[in-house]
Amino acid sequence: MAYNTVIFDFGGVITSSPFEAFNRMEVERGLPSDFVRKVNSTNPDDNAWAKFERAEIDAAAFDALFMQEAQALGHALDGASVIACLAGDIRSEMVDALDRLKAEGFGLGCITNNVRAGHGAGMAASDDKARAVEAIMARFDHVIESSKAGVRKPDPRIYQMMCEALAVNPSRCIYLDDLGINCKPAAQLGMAAIKVTSGDQALDELGALLALTFGPVGG
Repeated sequence: MAYNTVIFDFGGVITSSPFEAFNRMEVERGLPSDFVRKVNSTNPDDNAWAKFERAEIDAAAFDALFMQEAQALGHALDGASVIACLAGDIRSEMVDALDRLKAEGFGLGCITNNVRAGHGAGMAASDDKARAVEAIMARFDHVIESSKAGVRKPDPRIYQMMCEALAVNPSRCIYLDDLGINCKPAAQLGMAAIKVTSGDQALDELGALLALTFGPVGG
């Protein structure tokens, strides 16, 4: 059965990964590499990060709860510093790929785990960046934000919600995400899942599945 829909994660796929910004901050603060990821992967369904992405707490509560969790793991780090790292740089060639897919008649969806911080769905630090992200989001036929839906990846329900919104069978979908844990439920539902490690790799694999050629991603 041919694919007719492509569903994207946002941060780490359409934009550069926030993990890169986390790592830079960790170096600046003298923290162990991947410390933020360690905090966020400890008690992953009920920690401060999970609650923030489901909009169960606000930014102030996240700041305090994350600090407690970080201290429990041996280092001092406030949640506000983590929030400041979230908005990645837009990968223009990924945006070009969205336009190509739309022109070819593919359905487009975006499932993003985000929080109520910054400006807009991409948690941008400035109004200009927020407007750029808004223009990207307008290209999708449907967008699901965890902070609005109250459910977050990798909960299978969020992928099912997208398929229902687009009226598409999962087996006709390709899903792209920079986290393997988020690709797994998509694959289990029958989607072709691409774990994104770079823009070039993502577009190469997507192109192979669709018999299309996309331009290279710079930067």
